Amino acid sequence: MTVPGLPRVITPPVSPIDRSAIDRDLADALTVLADEPDARVLVLRRGRAPLDASGVLVLVPAATLEPAAIVAFLGRDALGAVLLALIEDDEADAAPFEPEGGWVELRDVGGTLDPENGAFFVEALSLARWIQDAPFCPACGTRTELRNAGWSRHCPACGREHFPRTDPAVIVAVTDGERLLLGSNAAWPAGRYSCFAGFVEAGESAEESLVREIEEESGVRISALEYVGSQAWPYPRSLMLGYLASTEDSAAARPDGSEIVDVRWFEPDEIERALAGDGDVVLPGASSISRGLIERWLERVTDR
Repeated sequence: MTVPGLPRVITPPVSPIDRSAIDRDLADALTVLADEPDARVLVLRRGRAPLDASGVLVLVPAATLEPAAIVAFLGRDALGAVLLALIEDDEADAAPFEPEGGWVELRDVGGTLDPENGAFFVEALSLARWIQDAPFCPACGTRTELRNAGWSRHCPACGREHFPRTDPAVIVAVTDGERLLLGSNAAWPAGRYSCFAGFVEAGESAEESLVREIEEESGVRISALEYVGSQAWPYPRSLMLGYLASTEDSAAARPDGSEIVDVRWFEPDEIERALAGDGDVVLPGASSISRGLIERWLERVTDR
């Protein structure tokens, strides 16, 4: 199927980190990797990561932690192996150190981290949520065993292997050629607007999901679309597929009244002011692909 407006060639990005998946297959991988002289650990405390005073992730030497705290291998940077350790809720007051920059949420600092730091934080949070939330076999209910350096779970009862789950979702900036349509979610404070998003349902392509979600949430029908890029978003385990979409049905815009309580067409100058923090409209933070889609649209309409 040919989708109008969809580019046929996309230049592949280069990952800012080396996941070094071959190391996951080592016998007793976590012990072997943690014993490397330059091995370091990213510690997550209730989903928060430590920052130093300059806003860089703190990676502590693996030798300073109890081996049992290390649950997964994240990959390698220029210095060596990087592993993941978790502090459980009941241990939150006994953190192994107190970082100068504090313990921070990805949502709050993702847009300010360098690509390598950001990639490690996203990977760590995604994997940590799966490790903590899915300890039992969904087929028989038996507690599973972590394998492959934290990247799989083996059920000792039924023999099944389980892997981290990723849920595809679409996120879309809709334009009528001159204006941008954004929506306000019922769960957000008044004045906050963003792109429309939703999960891909069983049996749907991403593009079919996009058309359905936009019509359900905003009332408009899409006439053309363009894939822009994707973003891993570990809240809890989404892969956001970002699109720009066009509609010739702008007058039909209306909120669904349940999930979306308001939709609004924005002129370019309104978006510029909101991005600058001027006025009462709040747009997504810099860590979100939604922000990137809005900025991409603004660049196009202002460069014409």
